Amino acid sequence: MADEDKTPETEEKTPDSIQEEVETAASEEGAGDTSTVDTPEEAPAPAAAAAAPAEAKAPAEPQEVLEPKERRARRRAAKTPAARGPVTPEQRDEERQARRAQKAKLRRAYRLRERTKAAEKRAAEPTPEPGQAPEHGPGRAKVRQGIVVSDKADKTIVVRVDVTRRHRKYGKIMRTSSKLHAHDERNDAGAGDTVRVIECRPMSRTKRWRLTDVLEKAK
Repeated sequence: MADEDKTPETEEKTPDSIQEEVETAASEEGAGDTSTVDTPEEAPAPAAAAAAPAEAKAPAEPQEVLEPKERRARRRAAKTPAARGPVTPEQRDEERQARRAQKAKLRRAYRLRERTKAAEKRAAEPTPEPGQAPEHGPGRAKVRQGIVVSDKADKTIVVRVDVTRRHRKYGKIMRTSSKLHAHDERNDAGAGDTVRVIECRPMSRTKRWRLTDVLEKAK
């Protein structure tokens, strides 16, 4: 009778079909697999932590101290190219030609850049057209002030320029004068007038100056 009582309980626990057996097995495997659970990382061993500061505190190897002359000699030796074997004259000529071609290429590129810069600068700052032909070459023209001593010639005056200076060594006041022939286009200046003249192109055998202003008329 005892066996008959236990039989229904076992029959209730057994699966009715193969599908239920597969599902039950899968659920049991999922419940029993704990390999995917994250585990905290193990702390480093105290021996390894103690070894790290010991290595850091280890004394460094002494570095070689060289004199400045020795350091320069070593740098020069490092830059010196390795010794070559014997070179034939043909090879030496080819190397020379290659160096010349490289230098010529660099020169052409540099000159092209300079010409381009100059052209851009000229385009950005156009030169104004002068009202008349330049009367003086490159540089700043000299300007002098003096007194007219003669206006007898047509369109020409003689100007006396007085210079007063102190002697560099003895300190004596020295007075000198020079005469300039200046061009007066409209005959504005007369004898005794104080005028200003400026340097210009040669206008005759003796004229190298031109009248600009009559500062004071003679009384």
